[in-house]
Order: sequence, then C-alpha cells, then structure tokens
Amino acid sequence: MLKNKKKTTEEEKVALENQTQSEIEQEIEQVNEARAPEVDSEVEAVEEISVEEKLQGDLKEANDKYLRLYAEFDNYKRRTTKERIDLLQSAGKDVLLSILPVADDLERAIKAMESVSDVKAIKEGIILVSSKLKNTLGQKGIKEMESIGTVFDADIHEAITNIPAPSADLKGKVIDEVEKGYYLNDKVLRFAKVVVGS
Repeated sequence: MLKNKKKTTEEEKVALENQTQSEIEQEIEQVNEARAPEVDSEVEAVEEISVEEKLQGDLKEANDKYLRLYAEFDNYKRRTTKERIDLLQSAGKDVLLSILPVADDLERAIKAMESVSDVKAIKEGIILVSSKLKNTLGQKGIKEMESIGTVFDADIHEAITNIPAPSADLKGKVIDEVEKGYYLNDKVLRFAKVVVGS
C-alpha cells in the first residue's frame, strides 16, 4: 500500500508539475499577448525614430545644398551684372576712338575755312573728311540705307509725310529722304525718315 501511495504521490507530483507547467505557459502566453501591442509599438517607435532621424539628415543635407546653390547663383548674378556694367561703359570706347581722327580732320577743315579763299579746296577737304567718316563707320559694321526709289517698308522706314507722286510708278515708293537710315550688322540702327508718294 505504501508503494501504491508512493506511486500516487509521484503521479500526483508529475500531474501537478504538468499542470503547473501548463499554467505557467498559459500565464507567459497571456503576458506576451498583453505586452504584444506594447512591444510592437516600441519596435514601431524605434523604426519611426530611425526613419525620422534619416529624414532629418536628408532635410539638413538638402538645405545645405540649397544654401550653397543660392550663394553660387548670387555670386554669378553679381559677377555678370558687374561685367555687363563694365561692357556698357566701355562698349562705345572702340568706336569713339576710331571717330576721334575724323573729328580732328573736321577741326582742321574749319580752321582752313577761315584763311582760305578757294571754296573748291574746302569742298574737297570736307568730302575727304566725309568719306573718311563713312569708311570708319563701315569698319564698325555701320552702313547707310538706300531708300530713295524703293518701296516704302514700315520695318525700315519712318514716313514723315505723303505727297502726290510725280509719276504713276513712284506711288507707294520713297520720293525723298529727310534723314538717312543706318544698319548696324544688318539690323536697323536708325530708321530712315522719308517722304512717300501717294
């Protein structure tokens, strides 16, 4: 009977241990289930922090690139503005230097007019100065517009007035030129002021 009792106690012990073990496992499972959302939220928080830190780093890098690019553009703008101002201030320098000898010739012609009685010589001198001026301007890309006898073109002519045409073939054409027009490298520099036949 003792043996039986011992057996029973051992069986009870084993059953109790099994029961206790299953209860412990159930409790662990319950605790895990209860903590699961907490653990998930902690994992998500860690993930969010790392994503947030990454985004903060990306934002800082983008801001740095933006500031550098803005500073570079600002420097470029300042430099080109300065170059443009320098160019505008010295753009006419070359043309003016080439016209100065013509101005000197004109002064000489005026002085010569005071003491010379021969009008023919003065006339030739003025014609020479005029041709020198035209050559100098031609070298700089300026050429005269031929307007008299051509069809009126509003793109290159400015009509001062209309007069009756002396002949039928001059209707709508330029009869007289009040002020000459000029091209600068095939672009209109100054419109010709003309009288048009109607």
